[in-house]
Amino acid sequence: MKLIIFFLGISTFCFSQKFSFIYETKYKLNSEKPDEVNSEKMILDLKNNMSIFRDSLDRKSDSVRLNNGTGRFKMGVENQLYVKKNLAQKRIEKVITYLGTDYLLPVEDALNWNISSEQKVIGNYQSQKAETIYGGRTWTAWFTTELPFSDGPYIFSGLPGLIVSIQDSNNDYSFNLIEVQKGNNIFDARKKTVKIDWKKYETLARSYFNDPFDILSKGWKTVTFTDPKGKTMDISVKVKEMQHHILQENNPIELDHKINY
Repeated sequence: MKLIIFFLGISTFCFSQKFSFIYETKYKLNSEKPDEVNSEKMILDLKNNMSIFRDSLDRKSDSVRLNNGTGRFKMGVENQLYVKKNLAQKRIEKVITYLGTDYLLPVEDALNWNISSEQKVIGNYQSQKAETIYGGRTWTAWFTTELPFSDGPYIFSGLPGLIVSIQDSNNDYSFNLIEVQKGNNIFDARKKTVKIDWKKYETLARSYFNDPFDILSKGWKTVTFTDPKGKTMDISVKVKEMQHHILQENNPIELDHKINY
């Protein structure tokens, strides 16, 4: 009983403060080029059972938006890893920003964790193994009760401690904790959202694929592109180039919602 009270005391103390957990995130967007790996730092900001997971540029953009700036401009819909969680209510939501609008996509898949007795040290933390299935992928996670937060990178949460490492069985996506910071602001700038489901998400993605420069044509009277030699290019050529690029990024984290254009 004393151990339980001690753990709850730590949890209450920790959740009353602000923490930022920085993860090295690696992912392969092109399944036909398995050696082509993208890498970036992503941040899990946590405060009072609320958390936001996003890359460093989105975090800076949110700070700018809170100070009445325009923030970061994004053209595409797919492969956005921005996630908000309410741990107390077990609510997980992806935020998709497209054409100046923030769309809220609830993640309703239950994360059924299979916790193993296997343990190992990762970094400075004694960690324990757990597995789950999400997005058409099998995931192996390592969590530590030394950081008593039932949270982790991206949509992953619900374990008896912070997830310090998680990777899918295809080794396409991985998140590894590399730094813990205390006292950072959470910068929650995306509160006015339009709620969508996966069907609407696909509609938005297809709209972008069909006309990736639609926002440019709405913003200016004429849009022109030039080749490396300065010669004017027809916009249809640029559209085909962009569509080819979208088709190459054919390995989304949610494989069960992959869009076949």
